[in-house]
Amino acid sequence: MGFSLSVNTNPFVNRFAEPEDLIATLADEVGIGHIQLVHEFINPSWKAATIKRLTDRMAKACVQKRAQITSIMTGPYGRLNHFAHPDAEVRQYYVDWFKGMAEIAGDLGAPAIGTQFGIFTFRDYDDVSRRAELMQVALDCWRDVAEHAKSRGLTWLFWEPMSVGRELGHTLKDTQALQDWIDAAQLPLPLKPMVDIDHGDVTSPNPADVDPFAWARDFATQSPIIHIKQSTMNKGGHWPFTAQYNENGRITPEKLIAAVKAGGGTDNELCLELAFREREPADRSVVAALKESVAYWAPYTKTGYN
Repeated sequence: MGFSLSVNTNPFVNRFAEPEDLIATLADEVGIGHIQLVHEFINPSWKAATIKRLTDRMAKACVQKRAQITSIMTGPYGRLNHFAHPDAEVRQYYVDWFKGMAEIAGDLGAPAIGTQFGIFTFRDYDDVSRRAELMQVALDCWRDVAEHAKSRGLTWLFWEPMSVGRELGHTLKDTQALQDWIDAAQLPLPLKPMVDIDHGDVTSPNPADVDPFAWARDFATQSPIIHIKQSTMNKGGHWPFTAQYNENGRITPEKLIAAVKAGGGTDNELCLELAFREREPADRSVVAALKESVAYWAPYTKTGYN
């Protein structure tokens, strides 16, 4: 029991590529042993031999550093329509693609994979009947992926609530309604929300929809992983927990963990999902900022090395 801390590898995409370099940097410099891997490091669309070679290297590196891939999800270049794409052949491509992700996760010992439930085009979202049709289609795609993931030993899947209607889960109410609908479908594996404390519709009349503590509290028992970052009132970015951003940030470990506990959470994985611009000095600050952020949370969570 107890809360764990992990790092999403979004900020490392294209700054690192070799499995050994990535895992050693996270373990030795950042100080984290729990890793949410993103697909850019091992892409399911690559040739099978390439996938196997890099997966084997990643697994070996994790063993050497006592690190664990806790889940795999789509990364910064994977925010696509996927299961809500209007073309059936494209949807099928992504069903097969996510089955490939499940294969990689199985080989790495990760119990879960995920992405957005489905991202709609303007046209399909605005057409109510078309939206309803594609929602069911997307659910069927998830069912297909879940069957395969279960066969590879995965135990659950996740979808990420977002901040605009067509990406789904943009309000507390809409997220819960979608989750209730998913639960009623009884997929082969549980498909759970992975909420982000800095998401939510800024145009919503309900202030709770942009309250990071409301998201943490209301989905504490339903969201095994919670994406965290330093948050300001203007939701200006995926800020790290460094002195610069903590000075005016709303999030402290004490307040956030108290919110999760108030919602009934006891052992959630709090995952640092940060972003850094490809500009100096931000570009070269990634490792130091992650190290400082992990140190900020380490007294309150299990990092894998404490």
